[in-house]
Amino acid sequence: MELRQLEHFVAVAQECHFTRAAKRLHIAQSGLSASIRSLERELGASLFVRSTRQVQLTPAGQALLTEALRALAASNAAKDAVAAVQGLLRGSLSIGSLQCLHAVHLPTLLAGFLSAHPGLEVQLRQGGSGELIEQVRAGRLDVAFVSRPARPPEDVVITALDREPLVLACALTHPMAKLNQAKLPDLTDEQFVDFPADWGTRDLADRVLAAAGVERRVALEVTDVHSLLDLVAFGLGVALVPRSYRVKTDRVRFIELAGDVPAWETVSVTADPTSAAAAALLREVRTADPSAIVCG
Repeated sequence: MELRQLEHFVAVAQECHFTRAAKRLHIAQSGLSASIRSLERELGASLFVRSTRQVQLTPAGQALLTEALRALAASNAAKDAVAAVQGLLRGSLSIGSLQCLHAVHLPTLLAGFLSAHPGLEVQLRQGGSGELIEQVRAGRLDVAFVSRPARPPEDVVITALDREPLVLACALTHPMAKLNQAKLPDLTDEQFVDFPADWGTRDLADRVLAAAGVERRVALEVTDVHSLLDLVAFGLGVALVPRSYRVKTDRVRFIELAGDVPAWETVSVTADPTSAAAAALLREVRTADPSAIVCG
């Protein structure tokens, strides 16, 4: 089994189409088909169910895809390690991130990083913490900036970056807006606005409220920080959010929480071993000027 064959297999699996995969790889479709057939003969299993319109992975193909992505990621990491020894950073770097990072201002970070390493191709995608961590595990991302998971996977490297308290966000006209501190048990009858279930802030809020005996109702789910705060501002629900969200709007009241409430933690997640490009980026994060970090 050759890395080239795995690259061909992954392209077809991701495109679900031989013609599109061949164009992506800049090879003839006949050559791509021959490469896949050779791989299937070597493995003794069909990897795709073929039709005139698209192809789909067989169970054997699904099992191979995860390992193929990891093998290609390891191959790229090996190339990066050699380049790093030579004082070079080239190739690609795939980054995952939450929408708002109090610990890292990605535009500033990436502008300086790419200026220092112009040969590096960077890809960035946003999502929830659970989704992004899984993409690091599968080899689709080199590094992700997320909130600390309640149950960290054993096959990734997690590094703490920052921590900040949760606060209650409510409308300016909400009865609790006059308080200096909010008690979690008092939120029992409140309607909540929050992110989807695999997002880190949602997971932390669920755990914090459950520990306080609050069985809450999340009526409105959003995937955008500003939409969440807009809904709160119009009195459609309250939310538990990181304190740094205060800089985003003056139409919401942010209230400190009473008692010993777990903090929201930002972490970086990388594969083990970490690619040279991801390691270099994390070194930039650790040396960044904290006063330059914003979350707008």
